Amino acid sequence: MTPQTQDRLKHVRRYLLVGLLTAAPLWVTWLVFDFIFSQLSKMGTPWVVAFARAVRGVSPSLADILLQPLFQSFLGLIVTVLVIYALGWMATQVIGQRIISWLERVVQNIPLVAAIYGGTKRFLAAVKEKPSGVQRVVLISFPTAEMKAVGFVTKVIRDEVSGQELAAVYVPTSPNPTSGYIEIVPVSQVVSTDWTMDEAMSFVMTGGATSPDRIRFSNPPAPFAPVAGVEPGGQPAADPSPPQPSP
Repeated sequence: MTPQTQDRLKHVRRYLLVGLLTAAPLWVTWLVFDFIFSQLSKMGTPWVVAFARAVRGVSPSLADILLQPLFQSFLGLIVTVLVIYALGWMATQVIGQRIISWLERVVQNIPLVAAIYGGTKRFLAAVKEKPSGVQRVVLISFPTAEMKAVGFVTKVIRDEVSGQELAAVYVPTSPNPTSGYIEIVPVSQVVSTDWTMDEAMSFVMTGGATSPDRIRFSNPPAPFAPVAGVEPGGQPAADPSPPQPSP
């Protein structure tokens, strides 16, 4: 292989690597938005199909347009967004709150659905409200004592035997933060951070690529509490009074 051919291969490998690194964030962003778009479209598509069938007798051409895949997906997305907006508006009104409460009572009477709905609602409520006495985004020793994992404190509980405060910490997996682990850790062993939820989620979803330059990996040591007659090193303190002359 001639030197010119080797140089060309080096340039090809270099540009391919740079191209992959450039396209990777765009590809991941596209996958996320494509997943969200497809899920929202699926929720509204049945309403679009039902409306198209209803107007077919009056305007067959309009029904054919509504049933086109691209237009159907886009219109399904709009319908879903409008329904979510309407639910949000209803949740802030007295009548809407009564209707939602009635629907929740109906759902709670269905065994499997009640468990899924109740667990999801409690989890979202825990994430929405900041726990008292501890930061939301923390570091905990996981899976070993020498390693740290980013977690979200969902609740602070108390040990019924020792009275020690414990933190329920959700440790998400990367790059999919919707799955993870639940760890119960003493609050004294939790390392607080100054990260926001958005910064922590970005850190998890990018595999740590968006991490800050500095982070507190461990808690500062507890300040020394002076004890009478004991030096900081543990040695007995010297008697400051001058020696008394012997009689």
